[in-house]
This record gives sequence, structure tokens and C-alpha cells, in this order.
Amino acid sequence: MKDYNPGDVFGELALLYNAPRAATIKGSADGILFELDRNTFNNIVKEASRKKREKYETFLQTVPILQNMDHYERSKLADAVKEKKASTGDIVIKQGDQGDVFYILLEGSAEAFLKDNAKKAVMKYKPGDYFGELALLRNEPRAASVRVTVDSKMIVLDRGSFKRLLGPLDNILKRNMATYQNYQ
Repeated sequence: MKDYNPGDVFGELALLYNAPRAATIKGSADGILFELDRNTFNNIVKEASRKKREKYETFLQTVPILQNMDHYERSKLADAVKEKKASTGDIVIKQGDQGDVFYILLEGSAEAFLKDNAKKAVMKYKPGDYFGELALLRNEPRAASVRVTVDSKMIVLDRGSFKRLLGPLDNILKRNMATYQNYQ
């Protein structure tokens, strides 16, 4: 079914879901394996999850639009986000594309621009600013492109998680849409 190479892992699903093994693994050559028992594995996974939650929860408290969330909502959001890196000049969002991701800038900077004038920024973003919500709220194509102006880290949230976790924020985000109306 699968050949494993150095660095590959197996058996984690049985540990994660407390389920029977789904396959038998046979060695095809001499090698060295490392093993983790269920308790050690669970402690490592839980510790990594706790550290991620603390890191993002602390940051999310500084994002003005999210400050009204309670601790529980913010911790759910911190668990759901993924980190993405982008280099100077990268296009993170392309005008006209279908939007399926919401972004919050962790580090660096970015700018929004329209197709007809890519040199003129219509919006500038700094850490704590967010973008990409319009396409998710309206279920429409992206209204502008976003380019990274300084190497950046951002946290991203896909459409399903956005709707599930940020549904109560729809009204707040819609209020801020007025800012964008000036550029369309």
C-alpha cells in the first residue's frame, strides 16, 4: 500500500482516535525506528495544541475587531487558524478570484490594489489588520488584490471555519464594509 522512508510516521491515527490499527507495517530493510506510547503521544499533541492556542489567543486579543469575543470564542478561533508565510511581492489575494480564506496579518505588511492601477494602494495593512472577509461575507469574487510589501506571517481561516466561528461577527464586519465602498 505504501513505502515508508526516513522521516515518515505511521500509527498516529490509532493513537489519536483510540482505534485498532488499520494496517500491518513490515520492514523491508534494516533500520532504526522510534516509538511513542499513547500517553507520551497525547501529552506532546496536547502541549503543542496548548502552546498554539496561547500564542494565537494572545495575538487575537490585540485585533480590535475581535476584542468583543469572549475567552471561549477566542480559544476556538485560535485552535482553528493556520499560519501562512509570504514573501515581499507575493500576491496573497487576486482580484476576481473566488474567496475562500480570511486573513489576519501577524507580522509584516501588505497592501490592496485594483487591477486597473496595480501601482496605487487603495488600502494598507499592518499587524492586527484583516482582509479577505468581503468575499466570504458576500459570497462574491475578490474585490481587490492584496500584495505583501514586507515579508509577512498571517493567520488564515477557511470559509467553513469563518462562518462557524465568526458568524456572530458578521454584523461587525459588515459595518466595516463601508470603508471599502469608497474604493469600488
